[in-house]
Amino acid sequence: TLLVADVTVKNTSTESIPMYDTDFQVQWNVDGEYDVPITYYTDAVSDQQLPTEYELAVDEERTGLLVFEVPVDQKDFSISYLELFESDTSEEGEEGDVFFVYFTAEEESEAV
Repeated sequence: TLLVADVTVKNTSTESIPMYDTDFQVQWNVDGEYDVPITYYTDAVSDQQLPTEYELAVDEERTGLLVFEVPVDQKDFSISYLELFESDTSEEGEEGDVFFVYFTAEEESEAV
Protein backbone atom coordinates (compact mmCIF):
# COMPACT_ATOMS: atom_id res chain seq x y z
CA THR A 1 0.00 0.00 0.00
CA LEU A 2 1.09 3.62 -0.36
CA LEU A 3 2.11 5.78 2.57
CA VAL A 4 1.81 9.50 1.81
CA ALA A 5 3.60 11.91 4.14
CA ASP A 6 3.16 15.67 3.93
CA VAL A 7 6.54 17.08 5.02
CA THR A 8 8.20 20.46 5.41
CA VAL A 9 11.99 20.77 5.34
CA LYS A 10 13.96 23.89 6.24
CA ASN A 11 17.61 24.69 5.68
CA THR A 12 18.97 26.04 8.97
CA SER A 13 22.61 25.95 7.85
CA THR A 14 24.70 28.85 6.59
CA GLU A 15 24.89 27.70 2.95
CA SER A 16 22.67 26.23 0.26
CA ILE A 17 22.42 22.45 0.25
CA PRO A 18 21.50 19.96 -2.47
CA MET A 19 18.52 17.82 -1.49
CA TYR A 20 17.09 14.58 -2.88
CA ASP A 21 13.79 12.94 -2.01
CA THR A 22 15.79 9.77 -1.37
CA ASP A 23 17.53 11.58 1.52
CA PHE A 24 14.45 10.38 3.42
CA GLN A 25 13.65 6.78 4.40
CA VAL A 26 10.58 5.22 5.94
CA GLN A 27 11.07 2.48 8.58
CA TRP A 28 8.63 0.03 10.13
CA ASN A 29 8.70 -2.82 12.68
CA VAL A 30 11.49 -3.77 15.05
CA ASP A 31 13.43 -5.66 12.38
CA GLY A 32 14.45 -2.36 10.83
CA GLU A 33 12.77 -2.82 7.47
CA TYR A 34 12.86 0.36 5.40
CA ASP A 35 12.41 1.85 1.95
CA VAL A 36 12.96 5.10 0.06
CA PRO A 37 10.35 7.15 -1.85
CA ILE A 38 8.74 5.46 -4.85
CA THR A 39 10.44 7.91 -7.21
CA TYR A 40 13.57 5.82 -6.76
CA TYR A 41 11.75 3.05 -8.67
CA THR A 42 9.19 4.86 -10.82
CA ASP A 43 7.78 8.26 -11.81
CA ALA A 44 6.05 10.60 -9.38
CA VAL A 45 2.34 9.92 -8.81
CA SER A 46 1.45 13.50 -7.83
CA ASP A 47 2.62 16.97 -8.78
CA GLN A 48 2.59 17.75 -5.04
CA GLN A 49 5.54 15.42 -4.34
CA LEU A 50 8.89 16.90 -3.40
CA PRO A 51 11.16 17.01 -6.46
CA THR A 52 13.60 14.13 -6.79
CA GLU A 53 16.44 16.71 -6.67
CA TYR A 54 16.46 20.36 -5.61
CA GLU A 55 18.60 23.05 -4.02
CA LEU A 56 17.52 24.37 -0.62
CA ALA A 57 18.78 27.94 -0.07
CA VAL A 58 19.80 29.33 3.31
CA ASP A 59 16.71 29.64 5.54
CA GLU A 60 14.49 28.29 2.72
CA GLU A 61 11.56 26.06 3.59
CA ARG A 62 9.90 23.61 1.20
CA THR A 63 6.71 21.58 1.66
CA GLY A 64 5.65 18.57 -0.37
CA LEU A 65 4.66 14.93 -0.32
CA LEU A 66 6.87 11.91 0.10
CA VAL A 67 5.24 8.70 -1.17
CA PHE A 68 6.45 5.29 -0.04
CA GLU A 69 5.32 1.74 -0.74
CA VAL A 70 4.87 -0.09 2.58
CA PRO A 71 3.39 -3.40 3.76
CA VAL A 72 -0.39 -3.22 4.06
CA ASP A 73 -0.35 -4.69 7.59
CA GLN A 74 1.91 -1.96 9.06
CA LYS A 75 0.58 1.21 10.73
CA ASP A 76 3.49 2.50 12.86
CA PHE A 77 6.36 4.18 11.02
CA SER A 78 9.26 6.56 11.28
CA ILE A 79 10.72 8.75 8.58
CA SER A 80 14.41 9.55 8.91
CA TYR A 81 16.83 12.00 7.39
CA LEU A 82 20.63 11.59 7.57
CA GLU A 83 22.84 14.66 7.24
CA LEU A 84 25.69 14.14 4.77
CA PHE A 85 28.43 16.72 4.32
CA GLU A 86 30.94 17.06 1.51
CA SER A 87 34.45 16.21 2.61
CA ASP A 88 37.93 16.76 1.21
CA THR A 89 39.09 13.56 2.94
CA SER A 90 36.34 11.18 1.84
CA GLU A 91 34.70 10.55 -1.53
CA GLU A 92 31.41 9.65 0.17
CA GLY A 93 31.36 12.65 2.51
CA GLU A 94 30.91 12.73 6.23
CA GLU A 95 27.79 11.75 8.14
CA GLY A 96 26.14 14.17 10.53
CA ASP A 97 23.08 13.68 12.70
CA VAL A 98 20.13 11.41 11.94
CA PHE A 99 16.66 12.78 12.56
CA PHE A 100 13.54 10.63 13.08
CA VAL A 101 9.83 11.43 13.15
CA TYR A 102 7.62 8.65 14.56
CA PHE A 103 3.90 8.36 13.75
CA THR A 104 0.93 6.07 13.27
CA ALA A 105 -0.56 6.24 9.80
CA GLU A 106 -4.25 6.89 9.28
CA GLU A 107 -6.06 5.10 6.48
CA GLU A 108 -7.53 7.32 3.80
CA SER A 109 -9.28 6.21 0.63
CA GLU A 110 -8.58 9.41 -1.34
CA ALA A 111 -6.10 9.20 -4.21
CA VAL A 112 -2.91 11.26 -4.09
